[in-house]
Amino acid sequence: MSEIERQVRSFWSRLLEWLHGAQHGDAARKAKSALQDARTSDVGRRAEAAFRDLREGDVGRKAEAALRDLRDSEVVGKAREAARDALRDLREGEAGRKAKEALRDLRDSAAGRDRT
Repeated sequence: MSEIERQVRSFWSRLLEWLHGAQHGDAARKAKSALQDARTSDVGRRAEAAFRDLREGDVGRKAEAALRDLRDSEVVGKAREAARDALRDLREGEAGRKAKEALRDLRDSAAGRDRT
């Protein structure tokens, strides 16, 4: 493992430890309490009711149906196919070959530095 990889792993583990510790800290408790207060307040209850009405009402059903129709439409199918073709062309074309060579060169140069 290279020195850079060790440093990244060390940083990542320290960050995760810090985040885990922050979950139990005073600031986290205050934030949770504030969120709970906002949810249980009159304004919070009204907002939740409005969202529920919107989601379960006629407008929500029409929006879901429209999204379903859009997902199932021929246009979206063609767009997906075009995106797949573009990715395949990128991967298999000249740009993809050059990118693979550049990555290989980077890996080889990093491996050479680790040996010294």
